[in-house]
Amino acid sequence: MTDPPWLDEREARAWRGYRRMRALLDLQIIRDLAADAALSDADYDVLSTLSETQAHRMRLHELASTILWSNSRLSHHISRMEQRGLVRREEDKASPRACVIGLTAAGLRTIREAAPEHVASVRRHFIDLLSTAQLDALGDVAETVVAHLSEE
Repeated sequence: MTDPPWLDEREARAWRGYRRMRALLDLQIIRDLAADAALSDADYDVLSTLSETQAHRMRLHELASTILWSNSRLSHHISRMEQRGLVRREEDKASPRACVIGLTAAGLRTIREAAPEHVASVRRHFIDLLSTAQLDALGDVAETVVAHLSEE
């Protein structure tokens, strides 16, 4: 196998910039989330995903797939969130071997209280810094890469 062509200056600038931006942005958003709502990024992913469903419930394996986690990792995290009263496990009547994760009233209240500050952080540190052309280009780039990786 031959070596792939090395990145040229333009490509390397884009790649390094993306990696540094992602690391710094994730760090800042997580820091703001913890300070404002005492939630981890993982908690927010679970709560926000469940809150966006009509019944505020999802099968564990569907939730894991949606947030790109393994079933095992999610199951362990759900156990910790259950202890805090944010979610509950329910039996899946359609499939006795599966379980459903549902938001509790406290979980729904928590995500509703956290979301405005989280969105403000995302706007302050990302969205509002970009022009509409940059947002459109980023959306196109993201869709292209996600479509490619979804096929893998």
